[in-house]
Amino acid sequence: QVQLVESGGGLVQAGGSLRLSCAASIRTFSGYDLGWFRQAPGKEREFVAAFPWSGFRTFYADSVKGRFTISRDFTKNTVYLQMSSLKPEDTAVYYCVADRLTTVPTKASSYDYWGQGTQVTVSS
Repeated sequence: QVQLVESGGGLVQAGGSLRLSCAASIRTFSGYDLGWFRQAPGKEREFVAAFPWSGFRTFYADSVKGRFTISRDFTKNTVYLQMSSLKPEDTAVYYCVADRLTTVPTKASSYDYWGQGTQVTVSS
């Protein structure tokens, strides 16, 4: 069983930055695809970013491309989401996800392991 614990959410003004962290209770990230999803009030959960185990490329939603960066630290079993140039429409609960060798890393259904979520609120 994999447990994921997010941190780093909060309130920030538009144009500001936040870094989300997600610590995993597994011995190693080896073989795991990692990602972030978000859900705004009244909206469906949506893909934000993914970092497949292979590491050859990362995936981003068009809405965050160029502003968000996903990264991972194997020594700490932690995945990060650096968010810059934040907009009010980025306001949502952000969820960290993980699973072994997903077929479609941009789909929520590809992941069995989810964190509890961390709230990000961007004020205008």
